[in-house]
Amino acid sequence: MDFNFGIYPVITEEFCGGRSALYVLRQVVEAGVKIVQLRQKNSTKKELYLLALEFRKITAYHGVKFIINDHLDIAMASGADGVHLGQDDLPCAAARALAPDIIIGVSTHNEKEIACAKRDGATYANIGPVFETNTKDLPMKPLGPEYVYRVSPKIGMPFTVMGGIKKENIASLARCGAAAIAMVTEITAAPDIKKRIEELNDILRVGRFGDIPSHHINH
Repeated sequence: MDFNFGIYPVITEEFCGGRSALYVLRQVVEAGVKIVQLRQKNSTKKELYLLALEFRKITAYHGVKFIINDHLDIAMASGADGVHLGQDDLPCAAARALAPDIIIGVSTHNEKEIACAKRDGATYANIGPVFETNTKDLPMKPLGPEYVYRVSPKIGMPFTVMGGIKKENIASLARCGAAAIAMVTEITAAPDIKKRIEELNDILRVGRFGDIPSHHINH
């Protein structure tokens, strides 16, 4: 699988600026994204399943990969393309045994966790949080873009980056080798979502194929 997805919207309805998750989904798929994740931490299983069915219809129509956060059972039941697992979710090896053919992403916060994700059959490792984030409570400090550049040559598998990534700091990650740049509120809370994705794609494109000034490496 070609896992070079670029901008990776992660949709949580409470961070959609008062709009529905489905509204935001329609905006991002119409803007041409290749992958999207549904992350609902406060929904019941039934609510998440029903929403996932709607997400699956829309993403399938547009040819967009659809990932469910945390819940392998809902990913499988809804026909999603994959699941994204945190360190406290079902272990990747167990998920892979149950679902040998789906995309499995694993959140990692250090090199040991990256190595475990690779060993256990993850499709990609997510590195984060790169910057300060308000969308999730995490016990660790931001890793910083310097960490991503240091570990990326050693990963040996597709990886994504996430955590506090904004329009102003995306350039610092553009040439790190990440298969996708995962973002929540910078996309989902934007007044004009399609315009914001266009802006982010432009920055990412220039950053990947041009020199990044040192002042873009935000700490």
